[in-house]
Amino acid sequence: MQVNDVTKLEIEGGIGVITVNSPPVNAFSAPVRQGVASALEQALANEAVKAIVLICEGRTFFAGADISEFGKPVIEPSLRDMQAMIEAASKPVVAAIHGTALGGGLETALVCHYRMAVPSARLGLPEVNLGLLPGAGGTQRLPRVVGVEKALELMTSGRQINAKEGLATGLLDELADEGALRKDAVAFAQRIAAEGKPLVKVRDRSEKLDEARANSSVFADFRKANARKFRGFKAPENIIRSVENTLSLPFDEGMVQERALFNELMADSQSAALRHVFFAERTAAKVPDIGKDVDILPIEKVAVIGAGTMGGGIAMNFANAGIPVVLVETTQEALERGLKVIRKNYETTASKGKMKLEDVERRMALLQPSLTMADVADADLVIEAVFENLDVKREVFAKLDAVAKPGAILATNTSYLDIDDIAAATACPESVIGLHFFSPANVMKLLEIVRTKDTAKPIVATAGKLAKTIGKIGVTVGNGFGFVGNRILAARNAQSDQLVLEGATPEQVDKALYDFGFPMGHFQMRDLVGLDVGWNRETTSSANVREILNEMGRHGQKTGGGYYDYDEKRRHTPSPVALKVIEDFAAKQGIARREIGEQEILDRILYAMVNEGAKILEEGIAARASDIDIVWVTGYGFPKYRGGPMFWADLQGVPQVLQKLKTLEQAHGDAFTPSPLIERLAAEGKSFGEA
Repeated sequence: MQVNDVTKLEIEGGIGVITVNSPPVNAFSAPVRQGVASALEQALANEAVKAIVLICEGRTFFAGADISEFGKPVIEPSLRDMQAMIEAASKPVVAAIHGTALGGGLETALVCHYRMAVPSARLGLPEVNLGLLPGAGGTQRLPRVVGVEKALELMTSGRQINAKEGLATGLLDELADEGALRKDAVAFAQRIAAEGKPLVKVRDRSEKLDEARANSSVFADFRKANARKFRGFKAPENIIRSVENTLSLPFDEGMVQERALFNELMADSQSAALRHVFFAERTAAKVPDIGKDVDILPIEKVAVIGAGTMGGGIAMNFANAGIPVVLVETTQEALERGLKVIRKNYETTASKGKMKLEDVERRMALLQPSLTMADVADADLVIEAVFENLDVKREVFAKLDAVAKPGAILATNTSYLDIDDIAAATACPESVIGLHFFSPANVMKLLEIVRTKDTAKPIVATAGKLAKTIGKIGVTVGNGFGFVGNRILAARNAQSDQLVLEGATPEQVDKALYDFGFPMGHFQMRDLVGLDVGWNRETTSSANVREILNEMGRHGQKTGGGYYDYDEKRRHTPSPVALKVIEDFAAKQGIARREIGEQEILDRILYAMVNEGAKILEEGIAARASDIDIVWVTGYGFPKYRGGPMFWADLQGVPQVLQKLKTLEQAHGDAFTPSPLIERLAAEGKSFGEA
């Protein structure tokens, strides 16, 4: 019997089967909630029904709340009301899970009296990834089923577990056979009814809570163990506080407090920022002028030119995805060194239990070392990862033009250089694209996909698909100095360098950025990467502080000194030597040093970044402000809970950004002259998100 457009109720062997089919993911929209509530009422009123199975069609169990309803008036019944009806049912209700039971989906399974799933199912409460806590009873019920420590770990990480782990932790009561969920769930429900098993309400369970009460330090220990990971994020702390309530408050009071803690997060800018990032990641995959009708080219073999740090890391991405890679170097020594580093990386991963030793060998076997460019002839994609020099790269592309097969994609991993200029060294500029990986390339998730004025659409579409294949977040951008990420980084570099000349110390600049939420400060990052990256001993001329430090042999952590001094364990301390270099250079430039506060440091760095981002938008280098945000959150450590530089600016308000830039321009010059886009958006009352 069809209850509404998305719900039906059928009676099968004395079992009422409530089936929901609301594509694409059976989210808890108003029709779904209304359908389940109505079907439940009818099943409970039917004397022929002895137990009830709640199941979904399509690719998944209830995937969670309908995010599109966030911030809108609630249409009855609310998710909590529907759950209360299930929990209070006078007949056993079995949740039958396939696909994923996430967020509100798992919370709804927890109000059922029994839970079963197919082995391929995945379960989790990922609300923390949106800056929220599970707000439909998850923080109160999950600890009662799996224990406080397990519940804290699952909810503060947002980690999904498989059905086997779900069964082992007590989250599931039974596993169904793959492909036989409905049949097995009906049989399970019939058995429950026949045996007169109790209506097990999770809310009434206390044995797991009693275990936690016996360990008085459980919450303090958890906070301490995760302090670094949770730094700056508000949702994990609210989750912990809500779980603490399970030990001190009656269930209903705990639910009231859960809702209050949820609402506190929902009203906070962090949740807005994290929801922005969630949607922006998905939007980034959509290139405005690349439709679904554009052909995707097959990539069955890849070649990487250069087996250094970047080349080796890039090759690992494809080996991880099962794609064979030809790794080309100019000398046997360089080739062996590159392969040795790759093997060591894999073996380190295996030693941590994240990979089997046979997987190490399988992936290494996909790497074909070569000393001749001719071996790339059958590759569908060739990626150049050689020294960051235009002449060198053009020479490589000229050689590739002669040996690569017709139609092969020719990609450069350049960080800054003009890819149109590189492409001009070939007879097929339409096949050339930038694939800007970030170091370490086998770890970092961001991939800037840089299209030139000539890059053919199928090449762009294929690069986007390839990013997903190798587990990257691909953002398609235009060709221009530094593209998106490094161009904004250049603006940050300029202000950071100027601030230390004017009177701030490297540690003051770094502390301001760290406290804002970056994983490390600007000068710490420079020392970590190496001050000599991009520095040329032959042409150096003491033109700035960085060059002088390099000339002194202070290349950063690896030499024990850069902007900071480092001990044998690479722990940093302020460097009198570097400070003296800064002070002397400032004096030589005629700069009178002064006290500079944290707010000025943040204002100058952040607003310079936003202004550069606006220019990038205006020039069409980025299609959307959200693309800029994803580049900086994913590749440069901009705090995720602030949403990226352009979202952060929208929180300030474009008129306020304009006023701040004008004030900074008056005090510090042309670097802060507002982008015409900012002037226009302020005049039109629009945000960067609407640009």
